[in-house]
Amino acid sequence: MTKRFALAILAPLGVVTTLAGSAQSADLTAPRLIEPPPELPSWTFRVVPYGWLMGLNGSQTVRGRTTKVNASFIDVAEKADTLVGLMADFEARNGPLALYGDVVWTKVGLSGNHLRTRSLAPGVTGTLGTSVDASTQLGIVEFGAAYEVARLGALGVDLTAGGRYWYQEADLSFDLLGTVGAGDLAIVGGRAIAKSGSVDWLDPVVGGRLRYTIAPGHELFLRGDIGGFNVGSKFSWQAIGGYDFDFGAYQGITFSGIIGYRALYVNYVQGQGRTRYEYDMLQHGPVVGISMKW
Repeated sequence: MTKRFALAILAPLGVVTTLAGSAQSADLTAPRLIEPPPELPSWTFRVVPYGWLMGLNGSQTVRGRTTKVNASFIDVAEKADTLVGLMADFEARNGPLALYGDVVWTKVGLSGNHLRTRSLAPGVTGTLGTSVDASTQLGIVEFGAAYEVARLGALGVDLTAGGRYWYQEADLSFDLLGTVGAGDLAIVGGRAIAKSGSVDWLDPVVGGRLRYTIAPGHELFLRGDIGGFNVGSKFSWQAIGGYDFDFGAYQGITFSGIIGYRALYVNYVQGQGRTRYEYDMLQHGPVVGISMKW
């Protein structure tokens, strides 16, 4: 009775209509909950200046004269001119896609027990001296892309493809003997010097990479590739393994230490006889660097 009486009193005054209209208006203007769009992956960047303590095992031929090389990274590091070098790695990543680049520029000089004469190319006459020195300026530029094809918990699997550009200038010097054919060599004192001039080539490469997170800010990595395929060199391969660990951050940049081991082999040949140049070499040794990521 009380509710009906109240409505009877309020109805003539239009209060009921107003209240109903207000309720309907509130229903119409009530804000709807809209889910924010998913965040798109953004680019991250990493630069790694590093040092590669490089040992050499193989052979080098300059103007048809071949020397056998066998030197550990300790042997190479003892030469003062091998301390000059530029080495850096770069990567830009957006979700599963990464673009990478790597630069190595160094000068390697060897002599004494680390070298020995091996042979002369067909068409080259004479005898090589027993004392040999070798000096090589070496530039390597790698570039390409990686794509994550699988994620198994803490393990990421990438496929990689790109190119590796080589640049070299090599000099071999040896004792000048009476029987050596030195018409195409430079003669300085009692030494004959074979100079290659600039030699360069480009190898296509394909490979893969594994990245395993053992703890936040700590990662193990392993990368390998093969290349050449007679497009540039006859054949080449590379393997890199290491440990990456964060140790600090400053103004949005995360700093990490990197330690590992790198091995890179290539077999490249051009020319015949007195113009023959060959670099059949395994370069290997520890890698130490600092990573900056933002």
